Amino acid sequence: MTDNGVLISIQNVSKRYQGARWSAPWRREKSNGEFWALRNIDMDIERGECFGILGPNGSGKSTLLEIVAGILEATEGRVLLGGRVSALLELGAGFNPEFSGLENVRLNAELLGMSRDEIESRMPAIEAFAEIGEFFRRPVREYSSGMYVRLAFAAAIHQEPEILIVDEALAVGDVRFANKCIRRLEELKDGGTTVLFVSHDLGLVKRLCARAALLWQGRLEALGTSKEVSDLYIRKAQNGSPSAATAKPGAPAWFVKLALNESRFEIGEEIVVETHVEVDEPLPGLQFGILIRNRQGIEIAGTNNTIEHTPIGPFPERGRARLRVAFPCRFTRGEYSITLAVQGPNGEAFDWRDDCLAFQVTDPRDYAGSVALDATFEWTQSDE
Repeated sequence: MTDNGVLISIQNVSKRYQGARWSAPWRREKSNGEFWALRNIDMDIERGECFGILGPNGSGKSTLLEIVAGILEATEGRVLLGGRVSALLELGAGFNPEFSGLENVRLNAELLGMSRDEIESRMPAIEAFAEIGEFFRRPVREYSSGMYVRLAFAAAIHQEPEILIVDEALAVGDVRFANKCIRRLEELKDGGTTVLFVSHDLGLVKRLCARAALLWQGRLEALGTSKEVSDLYIRKAQNGSPSAATAKPGAPAWFVKLALNESRFEIGEEIVVETHVEVDEPLPGLQFGILIRNRQGIEIAGTNNTIEHTPIGPFPERGRARLRVAFPCRFTRGEYSITLAVQGPNGEAFDWRDDCLAFQVTDPRDYAGSVALDATFEWTQSDE
């Protein structure tokens, strides 16, 4: 059992693998007979919390989830759980390829300790959510990857777990089904289910999770709000190590001024972002990029000067460049943030400012979604 209010307590967890193997994708040396996938991970997750885990491939995210789910044992430390766990980890893990989808769902639920009556009462809802038609009663070896994830997700969420573990499951399948799963995760979170969520989609992590952790080379790099941890992850991935919101000393170019022409807009008005960039050495050119997110952290739109076929440079000597980007406001009523980046001509990161500017759209029209369609409606009388 965990302390009051804490449903998952990860206490100084480390995981060691024996035998020579590659240590990580970015470190190509072989280990000397052992490899530590996790070292001294320590965190608590509260009841009803949706908690994100971020990090690059090989950082230990999946290993940690498998330990929490009881699939792996920790070499050191322990995990205390205060409720029943349902895990959606490796795609189709635990499915017998010769059994039908229905039979796999039934077997998986029995292993979790559910009664036969509980299982059968939920089977129609599982089948309906999965949307795989006649394949629900066919062997899963005949399934596509999208069918696997539909069945696995439908089964996991209908077992009414107190703890739900999701590892990149929404990366497979069509957008419509992924959005359906996201809405269901929000419902579970609102209903008190604790969700441990791994995704490379930082916008989705910000939308679903209040807090998050960053794993890097098997260690806990940061713990904080999902925005703070996402911003650090971006900077670390761009620069190779944590940094402040400005470029590291010695970068070839960095922002020294950021400005927005207004703070409030209506649909159709021009949004203008102006920046000054310090160029510290001769460069053949720069890439200047912009990304717009809504209040939930979801990426709405983005582009850069290369995509728009507008070269910037060359810069034969040190100096300062004024960069400007303008576009019509096509966003519906709400609050938005702007992320800016300046890169080298080959995409190497120089400076990245996450959510550095903000604006509000106050248009009175009540559109759905985040983008105002520039639509024209026509009608004529018809005798048909």
